Amino acid sequence: MSRAETVVRRPKEGPRARRPLWALGLFRSELTTTFRRRRTLALLAVLAAVPVLIGIAVKIETSDGSPVGGGGGEGGGAGPAFLTQITNNGLFLVFAALAATLPVFLPMAVGVVAGDAVAGEANAGTLRYLLVAPAGRTRLLLAKYASTMVFCLVATLVVAVSALVTGALLFPLGEVTTISGTRIGFGEGLLRAVLIAGVVAASLAGLAAIGLFVSTLTNSGIAAMAATVGLLITLQILDTIPQLHAIHPYLFPHYWLSFADLLREPVYWDEVLDNLGLQALYAAVFGSAAWARFTTKDITA
Repeated sequence: MSRAETVVRRPKEGPRARRPLWALGLFRSELTTTFRRRRTLALLAVLAAVPVLIGIAVKIETSDGSPVGGGGGEGGGAGPAFLTQITNNGLFLVFAALAATLPVFLPMAVGVVAGDAVAGEANAGTLRYLLVAPAGRTRLLLAKYASTMVFCLVATLVVAVSALVTGALLFPLGEVTTISGTRIGFGEGLLRAVLIAGVVAASLAGLAAIGLFVSTLTNSGIAAMAATVGLLITLQILDTIPQLHAIHPYLFPHYWLSFADLLREPVYWDEVLDNLGLQALYAAVFGSAAWARFTTKDITA
């Protein structure tokens, strides 16, 4: 029996008494559906592999004692952000892996999941069965967005945990040298890593809302995924063009790497809060657009 049929065939009860339980059951059903898909598991596996590959690459490159990025000459060891610190402290692999996956791998994975949320159900013919159930379109859309945000958090934690384990196995652990040059204990550094992972997951809220909105515009999951990822790539390109600096602060990927400010002492919150505020704005605008479209959409498939 399919998930939609299971939802539809629940016994009748008083509508007021079962609304909270129904909402919770709907959310649980969406989570189960999302994380049972082979595509989702494959995406998480790829994300888990990225920190391992980075750690192994750094270990091989520094096995002869040379710094990351090559030794000798001016600028020796001036590799990408955080990479030069990994050999001294494996915890920095967490920050390096998040910095490496946030521009491409994490948002692409979220774009795939969000883009398929509604369009995939419509294409499979299960969406109309879900809408027959007394959940209502608004609750169904909220459940789908909530499950997408859970995926954002899980995907970010998969990267962080994989990086932490790999860093602990390949490199020493100890006190953390902040960007400001001060040193903090390993425990506090670990707490900063958890906070950074939370901020990175929240940074994907705007993209998740955009993907959900695009997903309500079509019955093709592949088209919704492609459109969401295409929009992401376009905005990231625009964010690198100096002549368009006036619009950069309004592009949702602009502040993504601001999580590095959480490694300052004291913490520099300005751009981090700008990022979270911008994500909330995108989530509100495109979430409302998704609701307006979905609540009036003619489900005939």
